[in-house]
Amino acid sequence: MLGKLNWSAIPFGEPIPLVTGIVLVFGISAVLALITLKGWWPYLWREWITSVDHKRIGVMYCMLALVMLLRGFTDAIMMRSHLAIAAGSSQGYLPPEHYNQIFSAHGTIMIFFTAMPFVVGLMNFVVPLQLGVRDVAFPTLNSVSFWLTASGVLLINLSLVIGEFARTGWLAYPPLSELQFSPGVGVDYYLWSIQIAGVGTLLSGINLVTTILKMRAPGMTYTRMPMFCWTALASNLLIVAAFPILTATLAMLTLDRYLGFHFFTNDGGGNAMMYINLIWAWGHPEVYILILPAFGVFSEVISTFSSKALFGYRSMVLATMCICVLSFLVWLHHFFTMGAGADVNGFFGVMTMIIAVPTGVKIFNWLFTMYGGRVRFEVPMLWSIGFMVTFVIGGMTGVLLAVPPADFVLHNSLFLVAHFHNVIIGGVLFGAFAGYTYWFPKAFGFKLHDGLGRAAFWCWLTGFYIAFMPLYALGLMGATRRMQHYDDTGWQPLMITAFVGAVIILTGIGCQVLQLIVSIRQRDRNRDLSGDPWDGRSLEWSTASPPPAFNFAVLPDVQGEEAYWGVKQSAIEDKRLGDEPEYEPIEMPRNTPTGFITAFFATITGFALIWHIWWLVILGLVGAYAVFVIFAWRQDEEYTIPVEEVAAIDRKRRHYREQRLVADRKPA
Repeated sequence: MLGKLNWSAIPFGEPIPLVTGIVLVFGISAVLALITLKGWWPYLWREWITSVDHKRIGVMYCMLALVMLLRGFTDAIMMRSHLAIAAGSSQGYLPPEHYNQIFSAHGTIMIFFTAMPFVVGLMNFVVPLQLGVRDVAFPTLNSVSFWLTASGVLLINLSLVIGEFARTGWLAYPPLSELQFSPGVGVDYYLWSIQIAGVGTLLSGINLVTTILKMRAPGMTYTRMPMFCWTALASNLLIVAAFPILTATLAMLTLDRYLGFHFFTNDGGGNAMMYINLIWAWGHPEVYILILPAFGVFSEVISTFSSKALFGYRSMVLATMCICVLSFLVWLHHFFTMGAGADVNGFFGVMTMIIAVPTGVKIFNWLFTMYGGRVRFEVPMLWSIGFMVTFVIGGMTGVLLAVPPADFVLHNSLFLVAHFHNVIIGGVLFGAFAGYTYWFPKAFGFKLHDGLGRAAFWCWLTGFYIAFMPLYALGLMGATRRMQHYDDTGWQPLMITAFVGAVIILTGIGCQVLQLIVSIRQRDRNRDLSGDPWDGRSLEWSTASPPPAFNFAVLPDVQGEEAYWGVKQSAIEDKRLGDEPEYEPIEMPRNTPTGFITAFFATITGFALIWHIWWLVILGLVGAYAVFVIFAWRQDEEYTIPVEEVAAIDRKRRHYREQRLVADRKPA
């Protein structure tokens, strides 16, 4: 009846996951009880759960990423604290099988369920606003994409309390991930959570590519798009090209495990190395899927807080699209030690060095943007400067690893772990935090607390260097990745130093949590009524904060490369806003529970497949199919916002802009 599921799936004999699971269950129950007692369910259902508004969906993506950042960092602090004491005769406090689950979950969560939702959330929120349009191309599909990602998150967290997670590392290399060596459900949790979330990401990529290519405001030519839109385009083109490779690769491993196929087994004609080839054919473009939107964030932030147009706009566009193409020509540098031969290794080593060139172009363009500008050291700018210093170090260590003889020495060492975190934390996470701080006032209408934001930045920056610079040294000393214990007690001082760095990063995360709480409590003090708190240059700052459902009362007519900056300067020169436009009723897509219900059935189906509950699999698939049929036969797709409501909302925005204009004209 319940397949492989029985009471032994609950970790009664393992205190750490059991206590964690109990705390998690009680925490979720408390939140649900609070929502029920406060009577918030109708509001949440109407305004968030069933919303197809790109802004609400973008915010939910970012909230999901922040929650999973806490979960993923919990794994990280456990690993660092364990390795600080697991030297010589001491075995630490984590048994090997639990430690293996923790490092596998850490990598999986941080890449698939923290970094990806964060950058996709920022793109969802910002891109339609910067393009001057009212929503993405396929609003309901956008909702489905988000809820499928949330379904994957739910499944991976269920593995905490029901069953186990994979012990294979975050990419689940065979033969270790094959049924013979991983007979439990851990690898199945990995496969189905990523497959379901991966489908959501692919749909989101298709949606955003279509939006950027086909739905720009009048006059918004390609060469007038903000740089963030260009990097979003490149990132989503990579999603559309690369994620089918991931889906197919994991599908083949699933067939190996469920139906006895031999794609990657060592017998029956299989080839385990082909899995590694395929997973990195997705994996290296994935690195650029994450970092390109972060590059776009830095371009927006550095231009705004330098009070200058971005230096070398066209060279930045060219560099972005070069990275997009070249990212598919470097994947083999992840396994130079495979034995492909000197010619193959040499080619991919050279290509890896070449791809560093367009990134270098970007670094110099950002520096030249700051040069001669009136730089304001606001919190988003601090993240950007911290990124440039940190990412250059990570990039140079990456070029070192691109040299095959050096890689033969450093492959699978902690040097590689340090390099990877150098570019992901210093690039992707710093970019996500810069974007989060920069666009938060646009999303919610008030700024984040400045002092706590600065404290969080300095804790993250110093904590990162203290945590990961020792790992470079340990890698050169011979320390390997994925180790649960080490005999050489000479490594322990550096391991303890790395743990201290992780604690400092934890303090930074604590500052960010406190920053959010304090900012919400003091929101009236930090309220932004103008919609343009940073003196921005692109179209999102021309709307109210938060923007109305329709974004723009009248679609902007774009003139010049910096659409909003030109209009703003004209208003300052004329000492008045432009004439009030002629308002019209606006049609907007209706909210729909399609995404939420689809994800509900996807979760049921995924859980049933993990535990081999076949009748529940059928029920889940039938339910999902029924949702699609009902959605296809829907009658009312859109609703109309009356012209009076549109006019009232926009006149309020114009009133605050007039007040800002008057205030700016007053002498100091």
